[in-house]
Amino acid sequence: MEYVEGLHCIKCAKEYEADPERYLCDDCEDGILDLDYDYAKIKRDWSKEILKNTSEQRIWRYAPLLPIEKNTEKPKLAVGNTPIYESRVLADQLGIKQLIIKDDGLNPTASLKDRASAMAVVKAQEAGAVTVACSSTGNAASSLAGNIASMGGRMKSVIFVPDRAPAGKLAQLLVYGADVVSVQGSYEEAFYLSAAAIDKWGWYNRNAAINPYLVEGKKTVSIELAEQLNWQMPDWLVFSVGDGCTIAGAYKGLYDLAQLGFIEKMPKLLGVQAAGCAPITEAFKNNEELKVSQENTIADSIAVGKPRNWLKAVRAVRDSKGDMINVSDQKILQMMKTLGEKSGIFAEPAGAAGLAGLKKAAEIGLVKKEESAAAVITGNGLKDIKNGRKAAGNPIEVEADLDKLTQVFKEMGVV
Repeated sequence: MEYVEGLHCIKCAKEYEADPERYLCDDCEDGILDLDYDYAKIKRDWSKEILKNTSEQRIWRYAPLLPIEKNTEKPKLAVGNTPIYESRVLADQLGIKQLIIKDDGLNPTASLKDRASAMAVVKAQEAGAVTVACSSTGNAASSLAGNIASMGGRMKSVIFVPDRAPAGKLAQLLVYGADVVSVQGSYEEAFYLSAAAIDKWGWYNRNAAINPYLVEGKKTVSIELAEQLNWQMPDWLVFSVGDGCTIAGAYKGLYDLAQLGFIEKMPKLLGVQAAGCAPITEAFKNNEELKVSQENTIADSIAVGKPRNWLKAVRAVRDSKGDMINVSDQKILQMMKTLGEKSGIFAEPAGAAGLAGLKKAAEIGLVKKEESAAAVITGNGLKDIKNGRKAAGNPIEVEADLDKLTQVFKEMGVV
């Protein structure tokens, strides 16, 4: 790791060597660590021009800003390089100047979590591990299983999911050959069981809220977006928020770019939580310690009642001069349909939550009409067909008779 200086605790600032199995601070309960880089050295060796001429299109094109050894084998999946779209129709509908949508649901296993899982596979190898385990509401699990499977059977994954995990996500896990443990209980209970199993059997820990290296994988989403926008950042960057790792990672990527002089403007981060599970928003708004929340939302990917990366998330939003907001499940469902109809993007509930939050933020004047925003769709709608159907409604049912079809079409205003 040529450019990595080490790790530090975000609570007490204690420093550690960048060991792939160093997860938490010894002195702080749940003390989350962060990677430190030698930005001066990176600036000497790397530039926008060098990046532009890099043939690698996956997240590894940003290698100088990643905590990886040069010769460690990478997972075979093409993680990263997801498309961006400008939607003038949705920008007008939301009442803002410009809207950019980045569809990270087009990653190989259909979620942003592939960025973290690809990193986990690399760090597990550097730690000498064969088995990688995690707890997940679904997307982290399927991304880990898929990236492990791409190694051709030389590694294995053990996944712990709460029994409410959607069927589509469970199917992915099983197809990828993971050992799947469905835990009767909440995400929190699945997390504790996975932690105990990891400790007992010595597996590599892919839990993003614990493992500091995984945020470094997630940060590539904002680095990539900046490159796609030719380093001209919008006023706001919007993410749905569960355990806090993704928005914290996005900020880390932006911070890295600012230190290197690649971007001149830091966008304000807008973190969006589901109203039925919003512990980070409450901590942010009330300027207080986290209080455990119920997990009462259809947006399973962000239904985390006791997020462990809440402090890093809160600091990221504050340092960017951003804000946080909550949205109801009904607003999320409405945005799933609106997004699909107006952009052709099919998002799962958590994937659409960010845009639902942006809409609300514009309505209350938090995001101004003269401002621009980019929203990241974190997961594909095929992950959760049940709620996709709930958002979209039912098809037209008719007998195989053209006259009756014509009558139904006229009644519905189709023709």
